[in-house]
Amino acid sequence: MKIRAGFTLGYECPQPTPMLLVLNIHPSRRADLLTEQTLRFDRPIEAWGYTDGFGNACTRIVAPEGITTISTAFEIYDDGQPDIVALDAVQHDIKDLPDEVLVFLLGSRYCDTDRLADLAWSLFADTPPGWPRVQAICDYVHTHIRFDYQNADATRTAHGGYIDRTGVCRDFAHLAIALCRCMNIPARYCTGYLGDIKIPYVPGPMDFSAWFEVYLGGHWYTFDARHNTPRIGRVLMAIGRDATDVALSTNFGPSRLAHFDVVMEEVPASTGP
Repeated sequence: MKIRAGFTLGYECPQPTPMLLVLNIHPSRRADLLTEQTLRFDRPIEAWGYTDGFGNACTRIVAPEGITTISTAFEIYDDGQPDIVALDAVQHDIKDLPDEVLVFLLGSRYCDTDRLADLAWSLFADTPPGWPRVQAICDYVHTHIRFDYQNADATRTAHGGYIDRTGVCRDFAHLAIALCRCMNIPARYCTGYLGDIKIPYVPGPMDFSAWFEVYLGGHWYTFDARHNTPRIGRVLMAIGRDATDVALSTNFGPSRLAHFDVVMEEVPASTGP
């Protein structure tokens, strides 16, 4: 299956402003590209890349005064299969976890595990460990939070999502991640493209999406508390402890998002001559 994706973002800065951008697809998906995926700027800007501590492909720029438009467009191969469901994936004892996985057991900026530990154990202590426990957490979060774009809040933590019971995909992911970590299951935040592929059309503007991965049975597996069903065509951009680590842009000075447009769609198969 071929997918077409990209975006056009506009940032308005009142003065030259250093920025960190996490806008490229994740290096793990670059082998699937059918066309180049590069960032384009509508103004002369020096940009240089680096790889952060989570393996994400990041970009540094100094945005000039005024509005700077950043865009990309690409096509990528996808196997067309839904997210893997591994019902027998086991939960590791902490002593058996790889060193690099341990950070995803800890509380973080938006995953305030210290405020949710008692709740997690009261709800999930009697669930079977491993995949069934993570699925029970997803089921709970999926029904506990009501999706509403109008109630997006960039400062809301996992505990805030639990209290407010409303939010967007990042709120579903943060609460599920925090509850998993409270139950000693490593969980990490993911962001990327997720279009309406092989599902009924969903009206409204396209946006980037957030989901999460858990470490079970020696592998990272995808879960999505918002949709709570395996989906087709995810294109990963970045992973981290929470939304802080994968912010589209981190601005070291005043900046306003002046334009936002995201595209992701399946390319119809050619019918030939």
